[in-house]
Amino acid sequence: MTTSNGWRIGSLSGVPVFLGRSWVLVAVLIVLLFGPTVEAVLGLGGFWSSVVALIFAVLLLVSVLTHEAAHALVAQRVGFGVSRVVADFWGGHTAHDAAGVTPGRSAAVAAVGPLANGLLALAGWGLMAVLDGGVPLLLAYAFTWANAFVALFNLVPGLPLDGGFLLEAAVWRATGDRSTATWAAGWAGRVVAVLLVAWAVSPVLLEGQRIGIGRLAWVVVIAFFLWQGASSAITAGRHGRAASRLRVGDVARPVGVVPPDAPVGSVRWADAAVWVVRRPGETPDGLVHPGALEKVPADERAHAPVFSVAVRMPIGWALPLGPDASFDRVLEVMRTTGAGIVCLLDEEGAPWGAVAATDLDRGGRTASRS
Repeated sequence: MTTSNGWRIGSLSGVPVFLGRSWVLVAVLIVLLFGPTVEAVLGLGGFWSSVVALIFAVLLLVSVLTHEAAHALVAQRVGFGVSRVVADFWGGHTAHDAAGVTPGRSAAVAAVGPLANGLLALAGWGLMAVLDGGVPLLLAYAFTWANAFVALFNLVPGLPLDGGFLLEAAVWRATGDRSTATWAAGWAGRVVAVLLVAWAVSPVLLEGQRIGIGRLAWVVVIAFFLWQGASSAITAGRHGRAASRLRVGDVARPVGVVPPDAPVGSVRWADAAVWVVRRPGETPDGLVHPGALEKVPADERAHAPVFSVAVRMPIGWALPLGPDASFDRVLEVMRTTGAGIVCLLDEEGAPWGAVAATDLDRGGRTASRS
C-alpha cells in the first residue's frame, strides 16, 4: 500500500513500517558508486556488478530498518507512542510523541540505534572470518564497515544525530532546561556539519590533491542534512526558551462554544476568533475552521449542523490551564498530540480561550515592544 510516507512494507509491534519513495534514489546511487568497485575487485561484468551493488543496497536498507526498529521498540518500552518507522533518502526516522519524556528516556531511545548497528558490524565481522572470498566476502566486508561507520558517526554529539540527542539529554539533566539543551545540541550539530566539510576539502587546501566527485557529493549531502536538522533544533530550542518566559494569558484568543447539532446559520460566527465544538458538560472535541463555513451554501445554513463543518481534534488538545500558566505547557501538549491549537479550560472544564502554535511568535513580538 502506498501512502504519503511511501510504500508500507510491514509492521513492528503494531507500528507501520514504510519504505520512502526517495530510497529508490539511494539504491541508484549505491549501484552507480559501488558497482565499479565490485567490478574492479571481483572482475565481474557490468551487469553482475550492478546486481551485487543492488544486493548491498538492500543490506544497507536492512541496517537502517534495524537501527530504526531499535529506536521504535525502546520508545514503546519507555511509554512513548510510536506512529511510524520510515526508511528514506536521509537514512530513516522513527516518529513518536515522546509523552512524559525525561532525559533518561530520551537517552535510552537515542543510544539503541547506534548500538544496533554496532551489533550488526560485529555479526558481519564474524561472517568475514568464515567466508572464503568472492561476492559473499565482499558484501560481508562492505556490510561490516558500513554499519561500523553508521554506529560511530551517529554517536557524534550534535543534533540531529543520535549522539546529539545524548548530548541534549546530558545538558538537560545538568541544567533542568530542555529548551536550552536542544539549542546547545543544535549548535553542536552545526559545528559537526562545518567540520565535516572542512575534512572533505582539507586534501585540496593542505596538499593540493583533487577530491573525487563521489566523495564530495556524499559529504555535501550529509553536511546539508546535518545543517538542516541542527537549524531546526536551534529554532525549537529558541522557541522553547521564549515559551518559558511567556504566559498563556498574554496571547490566548477568545473562543466561542457551539454544540455539534446546532444549525450553522444560527451561530453569530463573527462574535469570536475561534469556535470549539462541545456537548454540554463534556470536553471540547472539535474545532470549526472559517474556511469550512464558506463552503456551506447560503440556502443550506439553516439546516446544516455544525458537526458537518467541524474538524475533530485529537484527544488531549483541551486541558485545564489558567492565564498565568507558562506557554511551554502548551508546546508540550502540541508535541504530544500533534495539534496545532490548544483549547484552554477553566477549573470547571469550560473553554475560556485557545492558543495556536503561531501565537508564540506573536507573543514574542509583543514582549519585545513592551
